[in-house]
Amino acid sequence: MVEDLLRRLTSPTARALLPGLLLTVAGVWAFVGVLDQFLERDDIYHVDQPALDWLIEVRTPWLTTVLTGVTNTFGPVILPFLVGIACAVWAKVSGAWRDPLLLASAMVMSTLIAMVVKSIVARPRPADDLQVIPGLETSYSFPSGHTTGAATLVLVTAYLLWRHRRGGRSLAVWAAVSAGIVLLVGGSRLYLGYHFVTDVLAGACLGVVTLGMVVATSRWLDLRGLEAPVDGG
Repeated sequence: MVEDLLRRLTSPTARALLPGLLLTVAGVWAFVGVLDQFLERDDIYHVDQPALDWLIEVRTPWLTTVLTGVTNTFGPVILPFLVGIACAVWAKVSGAWRDPLLLASAMVMSTLIAMVVKSIVARPRPADDLQVIPGLETSYSFPSGHTTGAATLVLVTAYLLWRHRRGGRSLAVWAAVSAGIVLLVGGSRLYLGYHFVTDVLAGACLGVVTLGMVVATSRWLDLRGLEAPVDGG
């Protein structure tokens, strides 16, 4: 029995799925940790209100305009349109449907997960007088849907592009760019008064969860010989 279990764990399928599964578990673990901080009113939770208050104090008209543009671009109206066009162009240029379909599916999946979690946790948003446009956002606050979408978009896109040109330098570049965009979008949600720090962190964690699922799926498809072979990515 032990030998059979070891054989299964070291099979090509297990090796292909392992990186994605580890990413998914890490994302879930981090998300549960942030959720626990909010529910227990512990540690990070105590940063929520002071961080929001400080950002409101440093608001300037030009920065408000810039970050409003950022948050609108990654919102539920513009972002799906942009992703749809990008996926169509990607499939046309590359002549392959797989990666664009994985990206589109990831965006839909992470959005649905965020919506379900929002309805379960039911955390109210910051007070109206703290929001740039009071009452603009009517859904619940935890997690940040904008941050979830941004994290999913940049992390999944980075991985799908990297898998065709693997290397430590390119991985570092993609990681840095992805982190920068997630910070920008999450920061815009805090600055504009629509979310708390824990909301943004939870959204980023869900992006990692979705990335793990895509990595596992992509590597499994590689193993099945539908495209590039699995070689340690």
